[in-house]
Formats: sequence, structure tokens, C-alpha cells
Amino acid sequence: MSASNHPAAAATNKRPCDPSLDEPTPSAKLQRSSEPLDPAPAGNPNGGEATGVKSESMAGARNPKAQRYLVAVEYIGTRFSGSQQQPNQRTVVGVLEEAFHRFIGQPVSIFCSSRTDAGVHALSNVCHVNVERISKRKPGEVLAPHEPGVVKRAVNHFLQKNEGDIMVTDVRCVAPDFHARYKALERTYHYRLLSGPEPTSVFEKNSAWHISEDLDIQAMKKACSILVGHHDFSSFRAAGCQANSPMRTLDELTVTEVFPFMFFPSSIERSEMESSDGSIVYSRTLDMESLAKGSDTSCTSSVKSDSEDGKEFGKRLRHRCFVVTARARSFLYHQVRLMVGLLKSVGTGDLTTADVERILNAKMVTAAPPMAPACGLYLANVKYDLN
Repeated sequence: MSASNHPAAAATNKRPCDPSLDEPTPSAKLQRSSEPLDPAPAGNPNGGEATGVKSESMAGARNPKAQRYLVAVEYIGTRFSGSQQQPNQRTVVGVLEEAFHRFIGQPVSIFCSSRTDAGVHALSNVCHVNVERISKRKPGEVLAPHEPGVVKRAVNHFLQKNEGDIMVTDVRCVAPDFHARYKALERTYHYRLLSGPEPTSVFEKNSAWHISEDLDIQAMKKACSILVGHHDFSSFRAAGCQANSPMRTLDELTVTEVFPFMFFPSSIERSEMESSDGSIVYSRTLDMESLAKGSDTSCTSSVKSDSEDGKEFGKRLRHRCFVVTARARSFLYHQVRLMVGLLKSVGTGDLTTADVERILNAKMVTAAPPMAPACGLYLANVKYDLN
């Protein structure tokens, strides 16, 4: 009996990543979406989601020997010319495809769930890729698929040799027909705003939108409540959008004040935040607005600046930090950034809640204020039914 016909050999050749064995198949009831996402339309130089995306038949040839993986990635968008492949440009897909190529020794095609513009970041974008494991010792011999953990470690190894601004955070085996874009149930975006007169720190300049004026968070929350729900969002649909319809259901739009990313507490703040067991407690006495107006007083130097505010020499005033969260199944081209631009105008008092209703009902993008810049936008999560 040959080794290939031996029962033990058959067990060894069993596909360890076969979803029918290890992973539940996704729901067959999930509808295929033809709606574009927030970032940009096909053909746009900055990249973006559009209805003219490669069809399922183009999303990797149905090779029965290949394993399809669902891959979650995080990246800093500053040095990327968007997520989608573009000639002579550094893109998220281009860098990922290069890393996979170096890992398995053959080219692959990667398909993202959500396209992002140049400068837009991702806490978790998701893509799928087909990988056929070919023996390097015996060219042409197909081996059992790599385990997800092996794929994650190997691809990250090659990504680290790039600019270090992208990383694979999770890998899972999925069925051959699972599509990262069409199987997505919802997307969540965050947008960071920094409010205050102090110039933006070099650590924050590419991670948030700096607003020099104070922001009225209560007015912004009222504006959010007007936009939530099922509406014609033509006023928040940038030119070039290829969606068939401007109708969208916005499931969530909130604004929350949070600690700044570069938050280093003073000695007084540390004493108020630390519990007896050493864990951190965010005390109610730590008022966000007062924190922003004060500076870190932990330095023992008695040297003061000559400015009228009398702040400690070398210390920066803190910004107030606000996060806008938008959640929906899909978004129109630049919808999130246009909505944030509107919320900012409400927060500064340039617009009222009545203006929000007027702009929404106008159904013309020219009625909306300028959209927010790309640097503050983060694709936070793409949700699937993997059970």
C-alpha cells in the first residue's frame, strides 16, 4: 500500500483550516451589498469604495486547493495613498499583497471589506485572500493549508520590514465563497477632534482634526439625534459617489468627550485616579474641561512662562478630545467626514440644530459645510456573522 493511500496519511492530509471542520459557515441569508462605503469611489486617485468593485468571480479564482483566509489589519493611513492598489503608489493592499507574496512565494489578490482614502486610519479593516500552499522542496506539490496563527506571524514578519505602520491583528479560515465586503453586516467609524487654542502636538498632527474654538458637546449631540435613522443623505454624498441610491440607515451617531490620546496625568491627577490596589479609577472629580484648561503640574521646577496665563514653563495646555462614532451597514462616499464637518460647525456655534434639519432636507451636498479632513477618521470595526 502506498503512503498516499494509507489511512494515517489520509488523516495527515486533512485540511486543518477547512471551515467545514473548524469554523461555522456564515449565514446564507446575508444579502450582497452594492452600496459604497464612506471612503472613495472607484477610479478616484485617493481610492474608495464603489459599486464598480471587482465581482465575486474576480475575487480570487475558485481553486479547490486554496484556502480562503479572513484577515484583519490595523494601519496608520498617513503614508498610504489609500487602501486600494494604485500604480506607483504605496497602498494598503499593495503592501499586504507584497508581504503575502514573500511569505508563500507566489502572487495573491487581496480584497478589502472597506476602502479608505489617503490619510484615513484603520483600527480594524478586514480583507480576504486565497492562499495555495505549495511545497518549496517539491514544486507543484500542494500541501495542507497553513494554520491562521502561522499566516499571521509570517505576514507580520514581512510587514515589519516595510514602514512599520501596518499589522495583521487576526486571521481566520473561512469558506471559499466568503467575501469580506459583501458579507459585512455593519461598519463602525470613529472620528477624533481636538479642541483648544494650543497648536497641535507633533504627536497628534496626523491623528485628529484640530479645532481652535471650544466645542459645545450638547449641541453636537442634538445634531446627532437628527441625523440618526433612515434618510436621504444626498447632502452628505460627495461628488463622484457611485451608489445607486442616497438612502441609508444610520444606526448610530454619537459624540463623546474622552481623555486625549497623549494624556500624561499630573501628580494630583494620579492620586485621584489610582485606587488602593494600584488599578486606575477614572474619578468623577477629573472634569474633562478643567483638565484641558490646566497643565501638568507634576514638574518641580518653579520657572514660569512670561505669558498671561502663567502656565508652567515648557508645559503645553491640554486639548479637549472628542470622538464622533458612526455605525451603519454602509456609507455614501465621504458621508462620515461630511457629517463630522456639520457637527463641528454646530459645536462652534456657526450652525444650529435647525440648520441641521434644513441641510438634511436640502438633499444637496452644496448645502453642507466643508467635510472634515481625512487625518481624524478611523475605520474601527467591520462586523460579520461568523457563527
